Amino acid sequence: MPSEMFVRGMLYLSLTVLGVPGNATVILAFLVLLYQERRLLPSDVIVLHLAFVNLLVVAARCLPETLASFRLSGIFGDVGCKAVIFVYRTSRSLSIWLTFVLSAYQCLSIAPPGSRWAHLRVLLAQYLGLVFLILWVLNTCMSSAGILFSFGTKNVTNLTNFDINVQFCYVNFPSKLSIQANGASQVGRDVVPMALMTLDSLIILVFLYKHSQQAKDLRGSRGGGAERRAAKVVVALVTLYVVLYGVDNGLWVYTLTSREAMASSLISDLRVFFASLYAALSPAVVIASNRKVNGRLRCDVKRKPVEEKDTCLSTV
Repeated sequence: MPSEMFVRGMLYLSLTVLGVPGNATVILAFLVLLYQERRLLPSDVIVLHLAFVNLLVVAARCLPETLASFRLSGIFGDVGCKAVIFVYRTSRSLSIWLTFVLSAYQCLSIAPPGSRWAHLRVLLAQYLGLVFLILWVLNTCMSSAGILFSFGTKNVTNLTNFDINVQFCYVNFPSKLSIQANGASQVGRDVVPMALMTLDSLIILVFLYKHSQQAKDLRGSRGGGAERRAAKVVVALVTLYVVLYGVDNGLWVYTLTSREAMASSLISDLRVFFASLYAALSPAVVIASNRKVNGRLRCDVKRKPVEEKDTCLSTV
């Protein structure tokens, strides 16, 4: 086995080992919580959905790439390539949008009671299922290029200047216009939610800073501490997302502008690695910060008499 394939396989293996058990653990903890309490808070539902999508990212791309790198499986025929690329692109973009929904919900949760923003938060919680459906339909439609233009390397016969090498597969665009349109739509689909979630995080931090300055005597209170913990978790997730997906999109733009980058699988491997790194690391953030998840993992049967305030990630 060539050394570069071994290194590639080990990198994808590390993401698989981190991402699959981590996200599965978060999902299991919330399902146990749902079984015990018969309901989930809206923030918990968002995190559960996010963990499921991140599990798809790792399982649909990193696991097959690991098996193929070590020559343990030959799933990358035409059908396999179409399925892997389509599911990966759909779940990857859903992961970005769900992180934005999570940051938006936390941002709305700090709005004063009775304000229109507080009312918008209630509407978001009420129609959360519809939001999920819209995001699934939108991102599924925008990932259709993975089905239309992907094929296995065994069928490489007539390569053009518009083929993107993704190691075991090729994405064969019919024209320069199609590859540019697809590239622009993907960048826009990622940049918009990342910009919005960054704005949400800044609003949260500004609000909490002003609140702490105006109510220093409440700094040690439970509510203020919960808000600060929730804000830190959101900012940590958003920062991780912006950095990793910023690198991913930067490499994607470079791929679209360089024929050498399209012909080489190295840039594609780097993009997938950085994009999947969030899906592998985010469960650690959730497990470390979410008291409900921690309680289920530690088999903590103690029940608190007062219902906890619904803040992002239920960190109170």
